[in-house]
Amino acid sequence: MPAESNNVLAKAFEFAVRVVRLYQYLVKEHKEFVLSKQLVRCGTSVGANINEAQAGQSKADFIAKMSIASKESREAKYWLELLCITGYLDNTQPHVASLINQSEELIKILTSIVKTAQRNTKN
Repeated sequence: MPAESNNVLAKAFEFAVRVVRLYQYLVKEHKEFVLSKQLVRCGTSVGANINEAQAGQSKADFIAKMSIASKESREAKYWLELLCITGYLDNTQPHVASLINQSEELIKILTSIVKTAQRNTKN
């Protein structure tokens, strides 16, 4: 397991906490249940898949779980952007912009981990 996996797990956990809090806000303040539920599902799945990857039975299992985490990060970014476009969120607000940036950072880190792990498997 790459050393950066532990760092990305901490980042994914922090992201999940922020997503859950955003979900609570959207449900309470905007009575929005559909888009926010999609966001909370994928936003919390990122860290769960990273955690599973660390206990992977093989290099292929590790790569598969980290790939899923990367896809879930991309999906979370999609839902955040959709919530902004539809007026539930305002991406000019610092907390919203930082959440989108955090999703982008996770995408970059996870993509890098997957590519490195795939490269190391071929060698």
